[in-house]
Amino acid sequence: MPKFLRPLTLTVLMLAANAVRGDRSGALTAQQPTFRGATDVVRVFVTVTDRNGKLVTSLAREEFELRDDGKPQLITQFDNTPQAMRLVVMLDVSGSMEGNLPLLRTGTDELFKRLRDDDAARVGTFGFDVTISTEFTRDREALQRALPTAIAPDAPTPLWRGINEALNTFSEGGTARPVIVVLSDGKDTSSLTWRHPVSQAEIIDRARREDVMIYGIGMRSRGQPHPMTGIGPGAMQAMMMADMPDPGLARVAEETGGGYTEIRFGQDLGAAFAAVADELHTQYLLGFAPPKHDGKVHDVSVRVAKNGMKPRARKAYVAPR
Repeated sequence: MPKFLRPLTLTVLMLAANAVRGDRSGALTAQQPTFRGATDVVRVFVTVTDRNGKLVTSLAREEFELRDDGKPQLITQFDNTPQAMRLVVMLDVSGSMEGNLPLLRTGTDELFKRLRDDDAARVGTFGFDVTISTEFTRDREALQRALPTAIAPDAPTPLWRGINEALNTFSEGGTARPVIVVLSDGKDTSSLTWRHPVSQAEIIDRARREDVMIYGIGMRSRGQPHPMTGIGPGAMQAMMMADMPDPGLARVAEETGGGYTEIRFGQDLGAAFAAVADELHTQYLLGFAPPKHDGKVHDVSVRVAKNGMKPRARKAYVAPR
């Protein structure tokens, strides 16, 4: 064979071989899609409840519809088994939480008891300072030791700053899904106590970019009662609202796919923490290949074919570039 024909012949043979492999892989791809890398799959964790609010855990892939900016997408990944998670529990230790300290300590233990072998958690607090335990651990006793033992009666409520610091803990790496659970009873005071405050909108944007789910548990304050300033219905309403949790916490939970619940006097805080753990371990994981790789925010929505089923998932994602 002439030397100048050898490269051409070799190229033809390689193309033919690739074509054969392409036919075979095409048949395989129809059954089990493959992707260029992890950034090519958008993960959407979905909680499904029935009309009575009971968790629904037995749905099949075909019963879900997933849309990107209103357009149906092929669900290329489906899993309804518990997913390992890295969990950060952020506890409000502002002055208004002083009367809730015993409930806080016993309630969080219900969450720790429900961690699976492949889960790990850290405990953080936000008041005068934001502090978070040093490492993710499954050790229940270590987590209990990280719980606060005292609350300063005049401590502020840097809610968004606390969540922002919790988001920083996931930058250390790890493959388990990141989740934050926040317990708070008051309005954010970051703008009054921090030179560079963090806003609710910034928390939503960052959680969306970093694929972090945030849960919120709101409580009524049990510290010193707030004095009524002024007179009339408006002053009375303001005094009553002062003991309510920040409404922005519910919005953050909704946007990121997490749940929000509010504990009133006489209700069991431990049951609320237990419900969060149970929900996190019974969610569906849906994955799809994003139609665009433009680095922009896109709406995502999930529907369930069965009547009476209510899915809850994050509202948007940032497409990879």
